[in-house]
Amino acid sequence: MLQVSVLRENKEKVIQGLKKRNFSDQDLVIIDTIIVLDDERKLIQKSLDDKLNISNQVAAKIGQLIKNGEKGAAEAAKSEVASLKKDIQQEEEKMRTVSTQLETHLLNLPNVPHDSVPPGKSADDNFVFQDWPQALPELPDTALPHWDLAKKYDIFDLELGTKITGAGFPVYRKKGARLQRALINFFLDQATNEGFEEIIPPLMVNEASARGTGQIPDKEAQMYYIERDDLYMIPTAEVPVTNIYRDVILNEDQFPVKMTGYTPCFRREAGSYGAHVRGLNRVHQFDKVEIVVLEHPDRSYQMLQQMIAHVSGLMEKLELPYRILHLCGGDMGFASASTYDFEVYSAAQKRWLEVSSVSNFESFQANRLKLRFRDGSKKTQLAHTLNGSALALARIVAALLENNQTPEGIRIPDILVPYTGFKILN
Repeated sequence: MLQVSVLRENKEKVIQGLKKRNFSDQDLVIIDTIIVLDDERKLIQKSLDDKLNISNQVAAKIGQLIKNGEKGAAEAAKSEVASLKKDIQQEEEKMRTVSTQLETHLLNLPNVPHDSVPPGKSADDNFVFQDWPQALPELPDTALPHWDLAKKYDIFDLELGTKITGAGFPVYRKKGARLQRALINFFLDQATNEGFEEIIPPLMVNEASARGTGQIPDKEAQMYYIERDDLYMIPTAEVPVTNIYRDVILNEDQFPVKMTGYTPCFRREAGSYGAHVRGLNRVHQFDKVEIVVLEHPDRSYQMLQQMIAHVSGLMEKLELPYRILHLCGGDMGFASASTYDFEVYSAAQKRWLEVSSVSNFESFQANRLKLRFRDGSKKTQLAHTLNGSALALARIVAALLENNQTPEGIRIPDILVPYTGFKILN
């Protein structure tokens, strides 16, 4: 959530940033609306404080007036206090109304893109930050897409998942299940070797947690909601892991706070249809290892590059062709100030598949979370939060199966063999 002070002090920068998100002049009226509501809130607060102060002063005199035998004056004072209480109640109701309107507008305003974010309207305008330097792998005409390989080698079963739950819930079997477990352990080991604390978080969160990281209200329709318990199934470990530090004040020397966690992820993916979502390309439940970092504002973009390097290392160790895109303003997530997407090349499908997003949210999430730190002067300020997929397994598995298919079976990358216990999946 953006701070009102930022909208006031850097209004033109905010406007130019939101234009990168393709905000129209009509959309940008929300900035002035927020400032007007904040001014109104301040006036009501001053009036409320004044009335409370007068009421307290008058009430304090009543006892002395009675003691002095000034009954008439005491009764007049009581009437004045009663009248002030009614006024105070009205002011408090006004404050609740204006504060709710202000918060609603702020919650629906996305983050301002960093200066480095390229302009653009859609994914077609994303900038290729790092391309694959070699020739892309080519497979023979007999090569199979991963959904056919799954049937051939009994790796995963989408039809069985449909029977048990519904479409988009795969069941992994035999060596396919072991491959999943191997990837999870490999990703976690790589993260913990780089100083990330491993976290096993809950798979459900409350509304405050979902709001804190920006899933509500922006992505509420994409989350599975358990109405009876008022809980949400997590779309990513980012949500519970980041919320560990909701309402926390850190000391400056605690930075960076680096955490990693494996969780299943649940996404409704409403409106996703077509050939591009076949097999594991888009599912409602998938496994993912996430990395989350809390960092000092002065160093968050250096940390972003370190996180990009970490994910790049995973891709290279898995021997997968990949590229990195710097997302344009029109394709960037609601809470992000800057996002880099990793795409793996699927040789059988002859297309790029997104497998990771690494983002800097700057203070946007921290403001919602009330996540602060004390600087050298002991003043508190908002921290910066970052997160990245390291990695999302479904599409990684799809690419591994397709790119490594041989007449003997699926070749397992050398780095994974100690985790799988086999070199060929057949």
